[in-house]
Amino acid sequence: MSAPERPMPPLDADERASLESWLDFYRTTLARKCDGLTEDQLREATAAPSPITLLGLVQHLAEVERNWFRRVLAQEDVPPLFTPGAHDGGFDLAHGATYEQALPLWQAEIDRARENCAARALDDTSPFMGGQVTLRWIYTHMVGEYARHCGHADLVRERIDGRTGV
Repeated sequence: MSAPERPMPPLDADERASLESWLDFYRTTLARKCDGLTEDQLREATAAPSPITLLGLVQHLAEVERNWFRRVLAQEDVPPLFTPGAHDGGFDLAHGATYEQALPLWQAEIDRARENCAARALDDTSPFMGGQVTLRWIYTHMVGEYARHCGHADLVRERIDGRTGV
């Protein structure tokens, strides 16, 4: 598998295009951090004492996509993708979990997120924690969530094979 292209977000876009572009930028960044590694390397926790792995990050972000864009935004009742009943957010790796299995699940959640957002305005709201949350807030949160975890992925990848940058 070759690394996906990662276009720079436009410098002069409107708010929605900026939010969507930055979210896609970081989604692609994580995929590029995983590119070219073996299954064993993707399962390797290299930044002790943290147990974070690149595979765990992919699983976690699939769960995060599912939570915000399906459970919260679209009010869908969907179960966890990984480790049902656990509250680890996908970080823990089940015996036999593979990137080959996690990647299409993550991509499907991204595709579903795009579908769920397409017909909504940034000011549209959904019930959340006794109040209302806007799509704008969800996008902003997701950009931050991905940026933070891409930083983790930078450290893990560098420890695996010395590769830096994207």
